[in-house]
Amino acid sequence: MSKYFPIRPIYLAFLLVLLAYFIYSGYCLVGVLLAFTLCQLWRHYNLKKVGQVLLVLLSFGLAFWTYQYRVNQAYKSAPSQVQELEMIPDTISTNGDQLSFRAKSQGRTYQVFYRLKSPEEKRFYQNVKDKLDLQVSAKLTQPQALRNFHGFNYRAYLKHEGIYRLVTVDKIQGWIPAKRLTFFDRLHVLRRRALVTCQQKFPSPMNHYMTGLLFGYLDKDFDQMGDIYTSLGIIHLFALSGMQVDFFIGLYRKFLLRLGLRRDWVDILQVPFSVFYAGMTGYAPSVLRSLLQSFWGNLELKRLDNLAFSIFCMFLLRPNFLLTTGGLLSFAYAFILAVLDFQNLSRVKAGLAQGASLSLGAFPLLAYLFGVFQPLSLVLTLAFSLVFDYLMLPFLTLAFIVSPLIRLTWVNPLFSLLEQIVIWTHDIVGRPPVTGSPSLAILTLMLILLAFLHDYWQVKKIRPWLILLFVLLACLVKHPLTNEVTMIDVGQGDSIFLRDSWGKTILIDTGGRVTFGQKEAWQKSNSDSNADKTVIPYLKSRGVGKIDQLVLTHTDTDHIGDLEAVAKNFQIGQVLVSKGSLTRPAFVKRLKALKLKVRTVQAGDGLTIMGSRLHVLYPKSLGKGDNNDSLVLYGNLLNKTFLFTGDQEKEGEEDLMKIYPNLHVQILKAGHHGSKGSSTPDFLKQISPEVALISAGQNNRYGHPNKETLERFKKQKMRVYRTDQQGAISYRGFWDWHLETVR
Repeated sequence: MSKYFPIRPIYLAFLLVLLAYFIYSGYCLVGVLLAFTLCQLWRHYNLKKVGQVLLVLLSFGLAFWTYQYRVNQAYKSAPSQVQELEMIPDTISTNGDQLSFRAKSQGRTYQVFYRLKSPEEKRFYQNVKDKLDLQVSAKLTQPQALRNFHGFNYRAYLKHEGIYRLVTVDKIQGWIPAKRLTFFDRLHVLRRRALVTCQQKFPSPMNHYMTGLLFGYLDKDFDQMGDIYTSLGIIHLFALSGMQVDFFIGLYRKFLLRLGLRRDWVDILQVPFSVFYAGMTGYAPSVLRSLLQSFWGNLELKRLDNLAFSIFCMFLLRPNFLLTTGGLLSFAYAFILAVLDFQNLSRVKAGLAQGASLSLGAFPLLAYLFGVFQPLSLVLTLAFSLVFDYLMLPFLTLAFIVSPLIRLTWVNPLFSLLEQIVIWTHDIVGRPPVTGSPSLAILTLMLILLAFLHDYWQVKKIRPWLILLFVLLACLVKHPLTNEVTMIDVGQGDSIFLRDSWGKTILIDTGGRVTFGQKEAWQKSNSDSNADKTVIPYLKSRGVGKIDQLVLTHTDTDHIGDLEAVAKNFQIGQVLVSKGSLTRPAFVKRLKALKLKVRTVQAGDGLTIMGSRLHVLYPKSLGKGDNNDSLVLYGNLLNKTFLFTGDQEKEGEEDLMKIYPNLHVQILKAGHHGSKGSSTPDFLKQISPEVALISAGQNNRYGHPNKETLERFKKQKMRVYRTDQQGAISYRGFWDWHLETVR
């Protein structure tokens, strides 16, 4: 089939990938790379072939642009209310008293959230097996946009899934079983019934492995173990892909061949089975890729040609598949395997070489996406994949098939033992090294260097230089040669990160989620800390593996609530607190449990950074660890003066004015999230700041920042930057500061 193409199919697929990224993202660098590649094409092929390639690119480009345009129009024209929802059954998830699922209404798809009212209602939705049509009273909101640099963009993620609004249901007024089911609706129902069967008939943790390996579904109860698998770099064992597809397609083909069907008929009948299997696994991009490669393999397409045709099909089925993490990594691994050839090596050496090449080849993408890389993931994958692919997958398949007759639950202790082994392994291996997340420019350079390494590996004069350049780029990502002061968007809370060009790091507060009221046992949920979505990924993206000094300004939850989560993910050299904070028994207990080095500081102490010092201005005497006992830090950093005030309010500000009558500040971290009781007129007049930085949650219940406070800033002719509006706010530079905001 490739002979009908003007150039090799894989070259055309590469051009389409560049074109898709350029249209979807708008990154100029991708456009430059595409233009350069087209110029090289012009040099090596005749006018007719170049014209044919340009015609194909134009056709696909028009399709990509049309898709992007429709997505943007659908987002803008989303309705303001819904009253009827068609529940997609295999997306139902309960976590404590929180019910979430996806639903359709008038042809649009929504992500839905509902607060369950009783244990009986929770059990009902946990056991629902059919598609329901709901009558609801609900409100629609936009998904949250990007909050932190290189953070998770929930709005963009849902856009890629065709979801443009969130639905928060206040009341479910009624429901009826859906009467009309399409073919795809029936697949959703079948998958849901399979998931409920696994959860009802099999104990934990066996049921998690069954739903994960057979149907591509892991619920919130598996989050803790999922984090451990992720830390070890082997969470991909649950990502349904080549091994699972080969296993089930192989079983299906053997069954049909045993019935006496001709091989060509079996190839044809594999198509409807592939559609069925894709639906039963939730249409994961990795599954679609594997199914497509299996199909093209039946037509004698091998390696790069096979991959190219699979890419063409994926662009037709899911035009944005490379914008998803699963799709990107799945095709990246498939590309590496298609390029490499270790047939001249022994089986053991070929396996090791293949694994090492996969790890190195995927390293830039893994660093870009997650900011960490587990170098032992190769060895761990080889060890655990034997258990997962050759023992667990066949056994769990058998256990599910025979479950109507007999329940093979007696093996559940073996799954518990496996998890204990995984936990022991994690304790021995420890946290994965933090690599930092490269910028798009550095990522592109790293990928180009890997391509040259592949082509020139045998040229001994060039190979060391290519390796050296790659290592230098990796070091630059891990240790960026800039200073920074960044107010991380943690919602309603505080967390400020400082680092100098030498790598010294200070984190002021961790942020934290404030909870209200007591919950019954059935209402308690398994939820990530706020820092897992804000502070932790940001620090990892900046290459931070160790926090030299963690300053906890005072004991409010929105400032130190995520202390344990931060300590779990980073090495902490020293924790700095006020003496008043240690009068709080609960706080002292937390510090002792973490076994961290703790030092008290007060007015007159200092912290070195950026060739200067952060001076502790307050408190001078023993306080109570409350708002007005907040540690206040002042520093002249790169010729700009910063004042970090914690939750200082009027009384604390008055003390500061008395103690430091000549204090002048250029950049003020507004006290107490811009509340009415902080940033008083007299205080602002005396310190004369030029800029106010406010850390506050979007639409928070406290009304921060207060309108009156904002008026004071305006009267003082100050520029105001707010995390609830601009996301994270960062001053970065080597000699001078440059201000950046996420939005």
